[in-house]
Amino acid sequence: MSDRDEHIIEAAGRCRVVVRDGRVVEVGTPQIKDCPLARRFACPVKEMTPEAIRKNIEERIRSFGMCTPEREVLAGPDFVLFGASELLSSAIRRGDLDAAVIASDGAGTLVTKNPALIQGIGGRMSGLVKTSPIPEVIARIEENGGAVLDPETAAIDQAAGVALAVTLGHRRIAVTTAVAAEAATIRDRFPEVVIVAVHTTGISQEDAILMAGAADLLTACASKHIREAAAKAALLQAGTSIPVFAMTRAGKAIVLGKAGETNQPLIIHAARLPVPGSQSPSPLC
Repeated sequence: MSDRDEHIIEAAGRCRVVVRDGRVVEVGTPQIKDCPLARRFACPVKEMTPEAIRKNIEERIRSFGMCTPEREVLAGPDFVLFGASELLSSAIRRGDLDAAVIASDGAGTLVTKNPALIQGIGGRMSGLVKTSPIPEVIARIEENGGAVLDPETAAIDQAAGVALAVTLGHRRIAVTTAVAAEAATIRDRFPEVVIVAVHTTGISQEDAILMAGAADLLTACASKHIREAAAKAALLQAGTSIPVFAMTRAGKAIVLGKAGETNQPLIIHAARLPVPGSQSPSPLC
């Protein structure tokens, strides 16, 4: 790896974590105190403390090589039922989407039509803020059907990623983004693209409104503002503790398609949204 090897992640509770040369060198303060999803991680975060989050990130580095040349990029089973990577993988398997634009540690923005690559990267990744190129990871992604936007810098630019997907001949494209302004730009430039808003904990009210107006699917995370914005226009809610809101017919079709694939028992009924769960992240912010 190069001298500039640095990866900045916003992990459980939107806690800023810096990894350099395979070591956790900085852990910030989480914005929330409890998260039902984090308690179910392979290395559970039962208490939102810097020490617990450091342990979780160090276990990810050890178990699948996150932010290192040993990074595993493929995965099969769902980690959660209606997670962003699970929804996109499912839609591509069914042929409802051609490709997804996502971001990976060690590679930055990439385009892929491989469901196992989407799940292996996105299902294991927290909010990625910045990353550095790792040649071994980029090669592994490319070997498994991924096209990296900028192998030299590992830039994270989801709008440019959509443009790359179009250049590669894809037409039914989905993209993940955690930035409201970026979502709005993508919607303006590429009206038909399916936009999936991710990592929304701590988003401002203004950005939540902007994101709700641009995205097809909204992951609520621990955001009270996303829940409030979604309540005004959402067509469907999947899950209750950490809900995913379908804001458009395209988003709704992806969620219902995923529901049709699972053997898990489900309940579907009309309701005023959002429907709260028995457990939610605390406090919402």
